[in-house]
Amino acid sequence: MATTDFHSNFDDATPLLAHLSATRPDTLIVDSGDFFEGTGYYRIGRGYLERATLLALYDVIAPGNHGWQHYFEPDLHRITVCANAYGADGRRLFRPVDIRRIGGRTVGVTGVLGHQAFNAIPYAERAGQHVTNPAHALRELRLAHEEVESWAVLSHSGFEEDLLLADACPFLDLVFAGHCHGDQYGPVQVGGVNVLKGYELGAGFAYAEPSECGWTARVSRFDLIASSPPPDGLEDVRAQISSIARELAAGLGIVAAPYRRTTLNRRSLLTDIIARIGAERAVDAVLLNETALRAVQLNDVLTYGDLLAVEPFGNQLVRTTLPERFRSDPASLMARLTEHAGPMASAPDPLPRRLHTVLTTGYLADAIGVPADATGPPLAQLVRQALTQGVGR
Repeated sequence: MATTDFHSNFDDATPLLAHLSATRPDTLIVDSGDFFEGTGYYRIGRGYLERATLLALYDVIAPGNHGWQHYFEPDLHRITVCANAYGADGRRLFRPVDIRRIGGRTVGVTGVLGHQAFNAIPYAERAGQHVTNPAHALRELRLAHEEVESWAVLSHSGFEEDLLLADACPFLDLVFAGHCHGDQYGPVQVGGVNVLKGYELGAGFAYAEPSECGWTARVSRFDLIASSPPPDGLEDVRAQISSIARELAAGLGIVAAPYRRTTLNRRSLLTDIIARIGAERAVDAVLLNETALRAVQLNDVLTYGDLLAVEPFGNQLVRTTLPERFRSDPASLMARLTEHAGPMASAPDPLPRRLHTVLTTGYLADAIGVPADATGPPLAQLVRQALTQGVGR
């Protein structure tokens, strides 16, 4: 049973916790990455809830780009697998495979991290590390473990990438996808390989069991199965969830009319933020990426939890001087940032033909490869100002 991209969604975690606890005695429970980051539960709890849940309910996990540093904590490192991540010394960062007996078969469970996902890790956290081609890594692993009869891969690469991976590695049986946040869940068969993905944010899971013809695979949502009683042994986790939920419920102000009772449009909010700050900063341009924010349903009052859900990553604005190669080539700069972080918003738009200094996030400054000249306000502060009524209007 595989989950993926939970992103600290403890507001709706009770069905996940209950079902995994109930099925764990006879099920190998795995995760394909990004269990951490994405809500105020992570920002306030600093990873305690995620760590405790993974250690209590999961057998094998793969690392994701979010919460990368947590996978090196000793307890979590012991249950983490990844076949294609290496350190500066050339050694693997994680053990490559976990071998189990499932349905009378010897099954190798491994993980891989796609290049795009790896590059999305903040540079300071991955300095000196690298990932190799996932297909090459899996072929080498297969040759080193001839005793394995079936291979299951926990991939944090994206569903389309995993279809290509399945085609390149026909000896695989299962690829549990992650990272993609799309509406493709499968199972899709590529030759004899099942590629499938559980519903993100703790909404569901992917499942496979041995059959006479190989493996039977499916996906399901937790709300479509019979509810299980609250799990034993997670009382402290449930108490912490309740405590943090009360803190996140604090009101911060009335939501401004354009955003009230709607699902947030990230582009509109970024445009609003850029318009507010652009004239105040002595820079040639302001650059922000849409993926710094999340599309959240807003009501009448902006709560602390809403704010941390809209801007879950704690980004800080910085003023930075561009490298020479980008100063007269803004198109290349935008292409680099879009490839690294997704759709961009800028002011002015289009950018001037020559740039020297920009205001952006520390995350994007890392992607450009330059240090910050000066530190600006937290992005969350600007999000709050734009979303609440009467501020800057």
